[in-house]
This record gives sequence, structure tokens and C-alpha cells, in this order.
Amino acid sequence: EVQLVQSGGGSVQAGGSLTLTCTAAGFKFDASDIGWYLQGTGNECKLVSIAGHDGVEHHADSVKGRFTISRDNAKNTVSLQMSNLKPEDTAVYYCAAAFPPQTPPPFVYCSGGYLQGWGQGTQVNVSS
Repeated sequence: EVQLVQSGGGSVQAGGSLTLTCTAAGFKFDASDIGWYLQGTGNECKLVSIAGHDGVEHHADSVKGRFTISRDNAKNTVSLQMSNLKPEDTAVYYCAAAFPPQTPPPFVYCSGGYLQGWGQGTQVNVSS
């Protein structure tokens, strides 16, 4: 069973930093792509960043230069380091797992069945 447990998040003022961590269990972690999403309107999740199984990273244009992503295959974790946060970054953030050849898509239903597993969601609040 795919299990993803999130930690981190919280509230910060604009310009501040937060780190989200996704800890995985129940599957071959080093063969997976892990994506971080934020929940937008309704139940639609928008892709923020990907830590690929092959070491390739991807970031949405809105977070390039501000967010970094790192994975530790020995600890089965992926961390999203968010800096220079803006009020528009406020959202519930989810991590999700995809098994190649599937890759995390740009938009997907949050916690839906398209991807193999989802974290529980973490609120990030950025005040101006």
C-alpha cells in the first residue's frame, strides 16, 4: 500500500520560508516520481514541483527561483524548500507519487485516483 505522510508547513509572513517534507512507505520509492501540488479552485491540484526518479527536477514558472526540491532515497523522503513566499502561495499542499512511465501531470484532481498515492495535505499560509 502506497503511504505518503507530510510534515512541515504552517504560517509565515511574506518573504519568509517554509519546508514541506513527504515521507513515503509501501512502494519502491527510488523508482517513483514525487510531485508537490497546491490545491486551487475546488478540488483541482496544480503542479508546483517534481522530484524525478532519475534526478530530474521540474518547477512551475510561478515558483522558479524561490522553491527547491530535494529527495533522499535512503530515507524515502522528498522535501520542498519554499523561500521568498508570497501571499498567493497560500494553499493546501499535497505530495503525490507517480510510477514511470506515468509522470505527475500539471493539473489533477487532488487525492484522486489518477496518481498512485497522495499525502494528507498541509496548509501553508502566507500573510502580507
